[in-house]
Amino acid sequence: MSESSANIIAPYILSVSRATDIPAFYSEWFFNRLKEGYCKWKNPFSGKENIVSFNSVRFIVFWSKNPAPLIPNLDLLKERNINFYIQFTINDYEAEKFEPSVPALYERIETFKYISKKYGKDSVIWRFDPLIITDKIGIADLIKRIEKIGSEIHSYTNKLVFSFADISTYAKVKSRLIQNNINYREWDNESMTQFAKEIKNLKGKKGWNLEMATCSEAINLAQYGIIHNSCIDAGQIAKIAYKDEILMNHLGIKIEKVSANLFGDNILPDNTIRINEMTYATRPSKNKDKGQRKLCGCIPSKDIGRYDTCPHQCVYCYANATQQLTNYINHNPKSEII
Repeated sequence: MSESSANIIAPYILSVSRATDIPAFYSEWFFNRLKEGYCKWKNPFSGKENIVSFNSVRFIVFWSKNPAPLIPNLDLLKERNINFYIQFTINDYEAEKFEPSVPALYERIETFKYISKKYGKDSVIWRFDPLIITDKIGIADLIKRIEKIGSEIHSYTNKLVFSFADISTYAKVKSRLIQNNINYREWDNESMTQFAKEIKNLKGKKGWNLEMATCSEAINLAQYGIIHNSCIDAGQIAKIAYKDEILMNHLGIKIEKVSANLFGDNILPDNTIRINEMTYATRPSKNKDKGQRKLCGCIPSKDIGRYDTCPHQCVYCYANATQQLTNYINHNPKSEII
């Protein structure tokens, strides 16, 4: 790396990636870069190219619709004292072909189970994202699809995260849906509240022990047991990497032992995170990632993805300006940048 240090970013936490599906399509590239110790990243707004050093990385949050290509190399992260969890989106829009290039639903479910069994329930978070309503898909249909998937994986994770498709915000998404003759409906507070009631009822009926959370939504659905999510979350990281003193110090988290009262019950102080039966973590003060959307609850990390590189070809995608696959076809897994 010959560039001046002013162009080098050295994060503790990597986001891999909000901008494209690196696990599904660029896994070889990522582990090549991990071996080399850095990658290059271009700012999508300024066009400025930076170097992202991996020397300080202690944790990775992966985002994917198909993380199966990661599996052969995940143990390499452990060897480097890097922990991880995966934001694993499993939607069911197979009939509509909204996600034409994702694997079959049953394959994705099996991948989810495999990762959970090998690395633990905290290593995979289920996302149904986004929730789309059309003239052919109503709230009841979405609930049935969530029930279908959840019946398979609810015991393999601790959380379900969802968001309501906000079509009007993204002109290119709106245009693409119209071109594909998809008669979408915008969500409003009434329909979001109705969905929240239905998902709460489903969770109760099925006895799912899942935390429910929304991603970057303004509406308050707390009365239905639904929280505002932090997708890159200090608490979730602490559950997995609580033994990493360097990372815990960086996040401002203290790891403490559980005390017992006179009757032998384990008592936790308020506003803490249970790690296991004998250990808990203090919650750090909120440290919002200022580079994300206003309603995003994520803590700071460095995303290394690039727009216009994902070949999933989802009709609702905001990260691809077109459905052309030129960047993916021309990608070199030995390059410094996606």
